[in-house]
Amino acid sequence: MPVSSDALLARLDDWGLGYVLHDHAPLHSVGEAKEVEAAMVVPGEQALRLKNLYLRDRKKRNYLVTLEQDRKIDLKQLGAELGVGKLSFGSPDRLLQHLGIFPGAVTPLAMITGVQTDVMFFMDAAAQQADVIYMHPLVNTRTIGMTRADLLAFFERIDCAVNWL
Repeated sequence: MPVSSDALLARLDDWGLGYVLHDHAPLHSVGEAKEVEAAMVVPGEQALRLKNLYLRDRKKRNYLVTLEQDRKIDLKQLGAELGVGKLSFGSPDRLLQHLGIFPGAVTPLAMITGVQTDVMFFMDAAAQQADVIYMHPLVNTRTIGMTRADLLAFFERIDCAVNWL
């Protein structure tokens, strides 16, 4: 059973992990997210806004790749960099099955389900320099800002290996 956004936020609270929650209209693209998230960023803050790719290889292994939202991506080159060969986007059904979310809500926080379904997680090394990272909490009608330290603590809590790109 997928984890709901409210259940995820309750878990973050229980674990003492901080975040700032923003509710908004559904976001379906990086362009829409940029408009909404521009109002969230605190001046002077080193913020990272994300785009997330749910991918599969020919051996049907699943990957969640989280990148800085303006980074250009070539799936052929990414597959070579990961050492997995050809990558393609996973279907909405597989996304729900392996990460417990719907298209438009892909987020590193979905690894709360992905660790149980053997999804491999890769994250942009730019996150290691960010003060705050903005992402959806499993739905595209909310965005949260978490400090880098709290996000990394989240990954530790769920026993998720972060592979840096």
